[in-house]
Amino acid sequence: MGAYSETFRHSLEDPEGFWLEAAKSIDWTRPPTRALDDSGAPLYRWFPDGELNTAYNALDRHVEAGHGDRAALIYDSPVTGAKQRFSYAELLDEVARFAGALASLGVGKGDRVIIYLPMVPEAVIAMLGCARIGAVHSVVFGGFAPKELAARVEDAEPKVIVAASCGIEPTRVVEYKPIIDAALETTRHQPDRVVVLQREAARADLGERDLDWADLMASAEPVAPVPVAATDPLYVLYTSGTTGKPKGVVRDTGGHAVALAWSLRYVYDVRPGDVWWTASDVGWVVGHSYIVYAPLLIGATTVLYEGKPVGTPDAGAFWRVIAEHGVKALFTAPTALRAVKKVDPDAAELDKYDLSGFGTLFLAGERLDPETYHWAHDKLAVPVVDHWWQTETGWPISANPRGLEPLPVKPGSSTVPMPGWDVRILDQSGEELPAGQEGAIAIRLPLPPGALPTLWGDDDRFVEAYLSRYPGYYLTGDSGYRDSDGYLFVMGRTDDVINVAGHRLSTGSMEAVLAAHPAVAECAVIGVRDQLKGQLPRGFVVLKSGVDIDEETLRNELVAAIRADIGPVAAFRHVAVVDALPKTRSGKILRKTMRGIADGREEPVPSTIEDPAVLDALREVLRDEG
Repeated sequence: MGAYSETFRHSLEDPEGFWLEAAKSIDWTRPPTRALDDSGAPLYRWFPDGELNTAYNALDRHVEAGHGDRAALIYDSPVTGAKQRFSYAELLDEVARFAGALASLGVGKGDRVIIYLPMVPEAVIAMLGCARIGAVHSVVFGGFAPKELAARVEDAEPKVIVAASCGIEPTRVVEYKPIIDAALETTRHQPDRVVVLQREAARADLGERDLDWADLMASAEPVAPVPVAATDPLYVLYTSGTTGKPKGVVRDTGGHAVALAWSLRYVYDVRPGDVWWTASDVGWVVGHSYIVYAPLLIGATTVLYEGKPVGTPDAGAFWRVIAEHGVKALFTAPTALRAVKKVDPDAAELDKYDLSGFGTLFLAGERLDPETYHWAHDKLAVPVVDHWWQTETGWPISANPRGLEPLPVKPGSSTVPMPGWDVRILDQSGEELPAGQEGAIAIRLPLPPGALPTLWGDDDRFVEAYLSRYPGYYLTGDSGYRDSDGYLFVMGRTDDVINVAGHRLSTGSMEAVLAAHPAVAECAVIGVRDQLKGQLPRGFVVLKSGVDIDEETLRNELVAAIRADIGPVAAFRHVAVVDALPKTRSGKILRKTMRGIADGREEPVPSTIEDPAVLDALREVLRDEG
């Protein structure tokens, strides 16, 4: 580990020098003279005296450097049959005009804009349009239900919502406008305007405050980029919390640009002009970081894919896109590979395409099981690289630095901490554990540039949720260990957040929905292993005394309630009616023990359990359900 060790050590021993040097990859209207402001610790700020504009760095500077004809964005939509290429000059024109359109609606520096769009070029244009005028965008995944959208509207208080009339999936069309209308019927805050991108698959009826995207753009005048402080927010992205309302992760402007430009070059080995494909959604942090911002910041070409590139009859969709567009590297979730493997175990579809220009497969978002790793490695004959990060961190905590020093791959490991991430494995008392022992994964403060500096409008909650368990550390909420070579192995969550096909979802939020049913006395939701999606939620409910309801009817109502309140993304389909839940004598539900039973493990039964017979009954229920 020559180049990696030297770089990593430099980042921890001299963060000021390391990150000021990295900041030279970004164009500043006022270059920073300081890297870290620790005066408000544990609330740290990066590049406090710097000033820049992210949209300028993503577009204008490449055009000014003579690269306006280079492809910036490739849109590939098998669900509509559409394909489109935008050069850097063409994308700049669209973004500058949409920024002018937002400005004409009264949106300015610091105002919030909620973006509720599917995987269409307008999503990228809207995000960069906000960044161009210093507005703060908050993208909401199109699969979220009215209740989830309403919670984000209440917290972000947007001046404008930008949406589509519908999203198009391989098997159905989802109308977005009724979801927006239902959400706004319940919110105290009301946006001034709702801009609607009309799609022919399902056009929306527009009301008094609604505007048609095409009409707005027809009269829009382009505007110049607005410089903002490096510490000003670029966006707010909401993530599922263990309790209460969703947490608004803030991404600052300067640290974000520096970290993403560094990571795409040194973690993913992507250079200007390379074609890069992140098969995710702009509604998630992966889409923010590696569909939109990182590739454009360095002058690469990014692929925007609308649809799900897996499943019968198109098991070769991944390989078709890679071959057709000359993709150098692909980033997706292990779930996607498991789906391909399921429908085409011999990878026969690979023989139809020329993947000679394809170099690396990157996987993240959930734990990569060894079977999927070996299948992908054997069939593709390219490096298959696992890595690990979170919505909160914005870029990889642990990875294999392919552009710095490719390291040997160990299946099951996300490899080693990246520069700036001082990763420690701690026990319950906060003592650091030796190699090979599993504990809580924590990161010594300060977090590097690009990580969240706080939560939207709630510094106290940020400190309480992430920094209070181990003073001086950020608690990731994951457990794991490091081996004798320093490789990190992430084993799973320590809170109630589960990972369904790469999507972080709160089982606590699902329990709240189940508990609201009039027949339910108490309930528990746990994440259980699933061969395809990694984890799936499974519910257990205890009925109120004297309730007379058919169990099948109850199950259907509870599944429908989760779908309505959380959204189809939860993939909640299994709920069992049980006589009791296993608890300690103090009344705490033994969720860890339940997870162990559901996963086929015989966890040690706590001595404080109230009634061991409940566990035997639970085993019988799960055995009956397979």
